[in-house]
Amino acid sequence: MDIDLETGALKTLSPAGHYLALRIGFAFPMFEQYTLPPKWVERYLSRGLLMSDPVMRWMFENVGARRWSDLGLDDPRSVLKQAEMYGLHYGVAICCIDQDPMGQRSFGSFARSDREFTDGEIDALQDQLQGMHDALVPPKNLTKAELEALRMVKNGLLMKEIANLLGVSEGAVKQRLKNAKVKLKAKTSTHAATMATSFGLI
Repeated sequence: MDIDLETGALKTLSPAGHYLALRIGFAFPMFEQYTLPPKWVERYLSRGLLMSDPVMRWMFENVGARRWSDLGLDDPRSVLKQAEMYGLHYGVAICCIDQDPMGQRSFGSFARSDREFTDGEIDALQDQLQGMHDALVPPKNLTKAELEALRMVKNGLLMKEIANLLGVSEGAVKQRLKNAKVKLKAKTSTHAATMATSFGLI
């Protein structure tokens, strides 16, 4: 999935690293990225710290922004203390969510080693996260015919096979796929089918 990540800006705002999870569905995010120290990631994963991490707990349960030092949650396995050993002394947790009842959540955890995040830096990070979250909103204007063609592309069918199954010309199939690519901002039909799948449209 292509997304315009302003990694330079994120690196400047969060020099010790960050973790992003964009548009979390039932279990997995549509896009995930981390730039945290590899040794910390290895320790975090090998020791199964996710379920005990107060930062993750806060992001799954809240919307907005909160400095790690202000989370006010129990940390029975001293996850934050362990993070300090890898230069993650200060941090901020940020989460945004769609307004509709079935809305998806995106969040990020951002770290510094030198000082607390300023209010201005937190506002800038919130704006970045919201922008990335909004950039991955699924289009609502794909037609039933376009989705049907994408589903067949996903299943590995060739243009001629799709046309034959739908009882239309290859030109009609090409036009449906072209329209779908434009709406999804995809480069190829396969890319469009992958994106439609990620969005849960097919």
